[in-house]
Amino acid sequence: MEMDFERCYRAVDSRDQRFDGWFYTGVTSTGIYCRPSCPAITPKRQNVRFFPSAAAAQGAGLRACRRCRPDAAPGSPLWDVRADVVGRAMRLIADGVVDRDGVPGLASRLGYTERHLHRMLRAEMGAGPLALARAQRAQTARILIETTDLAMAEIAFAAGFGSVRQFNDTLREVYASAPSDLRTARGRQQAPAGAGTISLRLAYRPPLHARALLDFLAVRALPGVEAVRDGTYHRGLRLPHGTGQVALTPTDGHVAATLRLADLRDLAPAVARCRRLLDLDADPAAIDATLAADPALAPVINAEPGIRVPRAVDGFEQAVRAIIGQQVSVTSARTTLTRLLTAHPRVDHEVGAVEEDRIPGQPHDQRGELRGFLSAEDLLALPDPAFGMPVGRREALRGLARAVVDGSVDLAAGVDREEAVRRLLALPGIGPWTANYLAMRAFGDPDVLLSSDLAVRRGAAALGLPDTPQTLDRYAERWRPWRSYATIRLWRAA
Repeated sequence: MEMDFERCYRAVDSRDQRFDGWFYTGVTSTGIYCRPSCPAITPKRQNVRFFPSAAAAQGAGLRACRRCRPDAAPGSPLWDVRADVVGRAMRLIADGVVDRDGVPGLASRLGYTERHLHRMLRAEMGAGPLALARAQRAQTARILIETTDLAMAEIAFAAGFGSVRQFNDTLREVYASAPSDLRTARGRQQAPAGAGTISLRLAYRPPLHARALLDFLAVRALPGVEAVRDGTYHRGLRLPHGTGQVALTPTDGHVAATLRLADLRDLAPAVARCRRLLDLDADPAAIDATLAADPALAPVINAEPGIRVPRAVDGFEQAVRAIIGQQVSVTSARTTLTRLLTAHPRVDHEVGAVEEDRIPGQPHDQRGELRGFLSAEDLLALPDPAFGMPVGRREALRGLARAVVDGSVDLAAGVDREEAVRRLLALPGIGPWTANYLAMRAFGDPDVLLSSDLAVRRGAAALGLPDTPQTLDRYAERWRPWRSYATIRLWRAA
């Protein structure tokens, strides 16, 4: 977004929630920075500066507003559209790469020198990679302070700080409060029960069509990995330092998330992956406005505003699902995937929580721990009979797993989408539909139309649109850059 003063000030004056996360409002007279939608009195023009990131505002010596919590705003939707190096860097920073591998590791993943990466991030975000990661650590620390009873030293290292002194100095600078004062401000609020249990709110830009998200995830839910019950999505997670479980409940204005983590250092990546799964950083107003300009789509958009693209918490998992789902029904793919999972005698003991899950053919009170999906190494260890599918598809899965293990294919959040698609297409058994499906769901590309998909073509026919791949491709040019969202609409129409 261009940092045009007048446009930004109008958004602040109207307290427009749609701009939360696009930019941050710094108020020089009070020394704080806010979301555009902050309910406080609109500051005078001469006292306002606008920043492209919370880290940039912090770098200017401003502290986070205690009323609107700008550090917990939705992320910018720009990066999905642009998919450039800065967008990839932001996704990797959110996933904790700087905390785990440092700036050299981030630069190596992106294929740039540290100096050039710093220059690009400073130009776009007003802050370098260390400052951006520091802002995220401060937000993670605040969540842990407010939702757990952990000692401050434990929180410091769980949030990614190198020392307790660094932790104390950063929180005083960002929040103008000592860590102990932030806990005192929590009042009598009880910390969630159980070690490693954290409850927080995931912000989004309204509207959010929660039922569409939950319907999509429910019909594809794999026993032992995920479940949808009473308006809440539960699933197991495989995270950088261990395992976890999450319960996500969409509500008015936010998604309530309860996380149980084997290692609290995984809080930031777990939050980033949950946000990505539910597409919470999207700008539905802009998306729906573009698609509704087509009279054929306008009725379904007006009837169901805020449809999101369900994404993925694990790129390898989504790739396996896509390969198994080629040219078969969702139900058939789910059956094959369930057989594949049950063939691997893996039990994760790191997280002690037990979730109830309804498994087809078993009593409702059957209990089993939700766990993350198989890793590439797990899949390669399975014998031939475990796959229960044609030899070509089985070998396609093994070829993918080998490529992930040896690093020739990257399915992580900050991948270069075009390069990832090119490498996937070079693998046996992976065609354009599978690669583009992964671009949409695993890599977050907002502009993918699966025009050869049978359900997409049926949905197009139901809405009176062209329903052959070639004619639909030509027609869909008017939906750019949101053709992934049009694909979801056509699936629902089918």
